[in-house]
Amino acid sequence: MVKTWKKRWFLFDMDHRRLAYYTDCDERKLKGVIYFQAIEEVYYDHLRTATSSPRPSLTFCVKTYDRLFFLVANNAVSMRIWMDVIVTATDEHCRY
Repeated sequence: MVKTWKKRWFLFDMDHRRLAYYTDCDERKLKGVIYFQAIEEVYYDHLRTATSSPRPSLTFCVKTYDRLFFLVANNAVSMRIWMDVIVTATDEHCRY
């Protein structure tokens, strides 16, 4: 169950092999990171928590070894791109 939804801005950081997320759109306040090596799964979760999302049809999950992140995209195209890019980066990391 998601307690509250907080706005975060994500940056795909291929150099450091991670997703960095910020509390502001100017990327000044780093809130945390999700390393590609820790990602187990990326999926569209329409059955469980998406109903509490501000935009259930645009919500997807990034599952790591120790946490489940719920992300909401601006639109369907952005959601598909983010999901594809994260999966691809995770797969590429596993090869090395």
